[in-house]
Amino acid sequence: MTRTQPSLVGTLLERRYRVDRLLAHGGMSSVYRGTDTRLDRPVAIKIMDPRFADDRSFVDRFVREAQSAAQLHHPHVVAVHDQGFDLPQGAESGLAFLVMELVDGGTLRDLLDDRGPLDVALALSVAEPVLSALAAAHRAGLVHRDVKPENVLIGRVGQQTGGAVKVADFGLVRAVASAGTTSASVILGTVAYLSPEQVATGAASSSGDVYSAGILLYEMLTGRVPYTGDTAISVAYRHVNDDVPRPSELRPDLPPALDDLVVRATRRDPLLRPADAGEFLTELTAVRAQLGLLPVTVPIPVSHGQGDLADTERTLPRIPQVLPDTEKTMPVHRPNATRALTHAGPPVTTRVPPVPPAPPRQRSRPEPEKPADTRKRIFVIAAAVLLLGGLLTAFVFILTDTGGDKTARVPKLVGLNQAAAGDALRAVKLNPRFSQEYDNTAPSNTVLRADPAEGTTLAPNATVSVVLSKGRPVVPDIRPGTAFPDAEQAIKASQLTPVRGPDDFDAEVPQGAVIRTTPSSGSQLTIGGQVTVIVSKGPIPLPPVPDVTGRSKDEAFQLLQQAGFEPFQAGEEFKQDVPGGAVTRTDPPGGSQAKAKRIGVFVNNAVQVPDVRFKSFEDAQRILEQAGLKADRDGGRGRGGFDFVFQQDPEPGTFVAKNSKVKLKGFGG
Repeated sequence: MTRTQPSLVGTLLERRYRVDRLLAHGGMSSVYRGTDTRLDRPVAIKIMDPRFADDRSFVDRFVREAQSAAQLHHPHVVAVHDQGFDLPQGAESGLAFLVMELVDGGTLRDLLDDRGPLDVALALSVAEPVLSALAAAHRAGLVHRDVKPENVLIGRVGQQTGGAVKVADFGLVRAVASAGTTSASVILGTVAYLSPEQVATGAASSSGDVYSAGILLYEMLTGRVPYTGDTAISVAYRHVNDDVPRPSELRPDLPPALDDLVVRATRRDPLLRPADAGEFLTELTAVRAQLGLLPVTVPIPVSHGQGDLADTERTLPRIPQVLPDTEKTMPVHRPNATRALTHAGPPVTTRVPPVPPAPPRQRSRPEPEKPADTRKRIFVIAAAVLLLGGLLTAFVFILTDTGGDKTARVPKLVGLNQAAAGDALRAVKLNPRFSQEYDNTAPSNTVLRADPAEGTTLAPNATVSVVLSKGRPVVPDIRPGTAFPDAEQAIKASQLTPVRGPDDFDAEVPQGAVIRTTPSSGSQLTIGGQVTVIVSKGPIPLPPVPDVTGRSKDEAFQLLQQAGFEPFQAGEEFKQDVPGGAVTRTDPPGGSQAKAKRIGVFVNNAVQVPDVRFKSFEDAQRILEQAGLKADRDGGRGRGGFDFVFQQDPEPGTFVAKNSKVKLKGFGG
């Protein structure tokens, strides 16, 4: 970003959207948390880098794509509320921006960084809403172009405990009809997820989004993307020339039906993939039903701070010129090429172990005749032995049978990650129910214990409660201004101990609210560790207001400023016992305790009556008007032809209100 971007915090865009803090940044734009002051709601504000504000074509494209994004109304699409262009005060250039729905949480990238490969059920529970959002875009004739973990947001919605999955950054989608208008010199998108045709020609289509979503599913299942390299070009070359390997090569226990679907979605030939996200979603739903997996709650990841922005405005040199001649035409479509079947793979069969054959009956050796009672006793003993042996055999068979339809044994889970634990349970036809708790020693996302414990025999499809480690507790994000009880509750919920520290003065945080915590948010502690909470005592108390009544305005202002106040003239008024132009009073009054620094000063507008005696009536009237007074010639001219003022009321030197009347009388009048 440019060096001027940090100053955007606190900016009010179009007199409505306040920029609060930076969430993420990218090559051409940044995303801030903000507030719609008109509707009093939190929003996300995507601001284009000021360097591009003078590029008219770029701004026009930005506006067109905002309008396209605003057409999508879907529960799994981040909504676009508004779009604008503003020139903040003091800024050298304008700012183009989008106002979007704020999703409080993290991204799929954060979830993968925390957990590594995802359990199959969890991976499908993330992939389905992503494909649902893309399917809505494809039905509207739009393509996303940049499907990747950074663009999949997972945040809390309402009172639900799990995360809502939403696809972000439809800000650069194009109508399918105009998708081929991309410049030949650049291609948009992130290279690890680009389709071969997007690399080779820059063309984007719904089939390209299917390829990128297939790579996304591959990464969720294996914990890594299929291709990596030292340069972007080397990775792009692999997309064009190599087939995406089966995810089962890295995760052998993956169900074959799901393995086949990932391979089919990432074929180099677009005609061999699902046609669009809607078809991909239908096949994925069929695989879920075939595997008998129910949707699971998607955990809300913790954002790892100001990471790369999930935007598509990254450029990559055009690839075809570095490819061999035989690869410059991609892909090759055979005349008789047919669409791949939508069959989700071979049916899953359950192997039932054969019933062990009965032992062959042995021929007994002839024995000599015995008395009847002896033979009876031997018969009873033999029958008892055979019965006991049969019972023991059946008991041992029940204990050892884990592959049939009647029983299943809980495998060893402690120490596995969530994905491995889920796969191990489903392999023996048991269903996991995951929960988490903090642990001082076990790494995050590893199994601490299971209930029932390892080796327990259960009926098929029974549920096993699996407790995963959340790692050591982390000090929660407690913002300045948070009420102390709320901060206390959040700290306790993180299994840490809140301790109220010494209160401190703060000019901005209200009294009783939290100023800060020690350690700061994001710090790791052991379970029960102490978090000190500093609470505000409000602003530092101000001294009493100095009494400046009767002093000149300039002198009063100087005294108030020296005492730490900010004086301003609040108005004029008349006060008879105070000289004109002097201070009559202050608000708050002198000697009182001020609650704010601004002090209103009132100035006396009194006028001192000039002496106009023995002046002609015309001169007297002129002098009084110049002084801000009015002449009252009650009595007219003096007797005997004397045309001058003999008496005046009020007397000369008296202080009166401005515009007051002065009565003038002549000699003998």
